[in-house]
Amino acid sequence: MAKSLGPVKRKFSPWTDPASVPFIRFENVTKRFGDFTAVKDLTLDIYEREFFSLLGPSGCGKTTLMRMLAGFEEPTEGRILLQGKDISGVPPYRRPTNMMFQSYALFPHMTVAKNIAFGLEQDNMPKAEIEARVAEMLKLVKLEEFAKRKPNQLSGGQRQRVALARSLAKRPKVLLLDEPLGALDRKLREETQFELMDIQQTLGTTFLIVTHDQEEAMTVSDRIAVMDKGVIMQVATPAEIYEAPNSRYVADFIGDINIVEGKLESVRKVAEGDLATVICDSGFKVVVDQPSCNADPGSAVAFAIRPEKVRISADAPVDSSVNALSGTVWDIGYLGDFSVFIVKLADGSTFRAAQANTHRLVDRPITVDDKVWLTWPVDAGLVLTR
Repeated sequence: MAKSLGPVKRKFSPWTDPASVPFIRFENVTKRFGDFTAVKDLTLDIYEREFFSLLGPSGCGKTTLMRMLAGFEEPTEGRILLQGKDISGVPPYRRPTNMMFQSYALFPHMTVAKNIAFGLEQDNMPKAEIEARVAEMLKLVKLEEFAKRKPNQLSGGQRQRVALARSLAKRPKVLLLDEPLGALDRKLREETQFELMDIQQTLGTTFLIVTHDQEEAMTVSDRIAVMDKGVIMQVATPAEIYEAPNSRYVADFIGDINIVEGKLESVRKVAEGDLATVICDSGFKVVVDQPSCNADPGSAVAFAIRPEKVRISADAPVDSSVNALSGTVWDIGYLGDFSVFIVKLADGSTFRAAQANTHRLVDRPITVDDKVWLTWPVDAGLVLTR
């Protein structure tokens, strides 16, 4: 069984327990719209209290998957199970789910409190219970003092929290969030991500979020499903997705990465796994130590490494155990907390290295047109076989 990589936000990993029963299960689900197949024979398990993200580019099928769970679309083939029961044919208003849309869809003529109470009133909940639930939700999203305001008197972040409170007021078993933070500016979006995590863990509600924002998915999720053209490419924790992508597509989609095509020269077993040697098409050779290579010598593979794992220096390395190559600095991107160096290699291709700006330096020790060396340990990169 795969082990989790890196630290986790909480001790929560039911997917690693063979005895755990999925809370939501998409079982061989296909969805077609005429001749177009939006979701292809997809099987996916999501567990109770999980904060799960569907991540992928526009048109990959993630929103269609969420809409089928909500009941707005029905599968063409396969079935969707919630707590072990097939919910196909159950109308949206009878499902224990609620959806929060990117537009928030607040009633402009109602106060914040009335917006939150709307669904409860439609269910004919007693007035005293509605008032208590609204007060509970206002406290949860920290909007008690804004209860009597209208939506147009609120900031974007406050409207987002009202929409969240309204979605949670009926205490759904599953909250579906469709690009919920897309309308917020970057700083507010980052703050709200942590608020969402706190609320989700406080309530213990299962959250399923659809997003194309990689940083958002990496921040809030217990696990992420990376999708492409209606197919799930990988399901794993954020650390596993980033550090151990299972394909070129996932590696390239998540974060910044160097990917160089090549051929596997040899593989030998070592204490920690496989020690693979790759002859790259760019003309250099690398050695990679990873748990499993799963390829035969002579196979076409790719070598991948994150820029922040590559050290850049003006001096040639003295440690012969590291991978090394030389080149010329072609461009530098200064991003405040770190700088990205784009280095041109002998064959004309480029390789990226990222360096944290730990000191306040106006003049860099390495600049454009400098001859440099790039180095990294054998366990920093990855051999990709698909």
